[in-house]
Amino acid sequence: MPDTPMNIFQVAGRAMSAQLVRMNTTASNLANAGGVATTADAAYRSIKPVFRTQFDAASGLSTVNVERVVTAGEEPTKRYDPGNPMADKDGNVFENAVDETRELVDMLESARTYQNNVEVMNTAKSLIVDTLKLGR
Repeated sequence: MPDTPMNIFQVAGRAMSAQLVRMNTTASNLANAGGVATTADAAYRSIKPVFRTQFDAASGLSTVNVERVVTAGEEPTKRYDPGNPMADKDGNVFENAVDETRELVDMLESARTYQNNVEVMNTAKSLIVDTLKLGR
């Protein structure tokens, strides 16, 4: 944690960074949707960031950070497809465990949250500029 108190720009910036990680993991999940593997262990599983909130006592502001990225969601689905070159000896492939609908909802949510933080920064900047104009 920094020695100096955080300001609103730092809080919004950290929130934007966290949402960017969320957006990147969602993009990775969507890029791997529909793929197959020879084994359940080799199949792709969705990844999600784990957020951690920190409170800055000096400023009274809370911020969010990405603590880690974890594997989340369903197990890969086994499907009989003997014609697939990825099929195992029994003719099965394992579909990557990605729920495309959930991922699209997450992407929209993270984009909205990112935009909300852009608005916070713009509003704070505007208020600072207006305050400085009062002194003229």
